[in-house]
Amino acid sequence: MLAWAMIFLVVALLAGIAGFGGIAATGAGIARVIFFIFLVLFAVALLTGAGGHA
Repeated sequence: MLAWAMIFLVVALLAGIAGFGGIAATGAGIARVIFFIFLVLFAVALLTGAGGHA
């Protein structure tokens, strides 16, 4: 659980630097690309049945 907190802290710090540093538009573009990559991976996982059952 502490590892997740540290990950979120790092992400928040990077987002703050990007937002206050004036490169928010670049970050938004990168986020959009990453979103679509993971969306495709999610669809592939659903179609192939990867992910298991809880």
